[in-house]
Amino acid sequence: MSPLFRRSPRKNPAESTVTLIGKPGCHLCEVAEDVIRKVCAETGASLEKQDITQDEELHRKYWEQIPVVLVDGEQHDFWKVDPDRLRRALGA
Repeated sequence: MSPLFRRSPRKNPAESTVTLIGKPGCHLCEVAEDVIRKVCAETGASLEKQDITQDEELHRKYWEQIPVVLVDGEQHDFWKVDPDRLRRALGA
């Protein structure tokens, strides 16, 4: 079969980590966390939170975009989290 038509094997969502980068008191961060928690509960993925007020590099990189969502270390979304898009990114 041509490499163009081969599909890579689906990843097990339970092996993925979703990272939420935000800060305390951020309403959009709270909304994003609710969405991420629901999707992680459905898929078995784990959730990790990082606070830009505690990390100078994260603050410099993301302060205009929070909340920022990473899937397995790669930027996935910012400001608003679409649950269906997150599920697809997790392979669910």
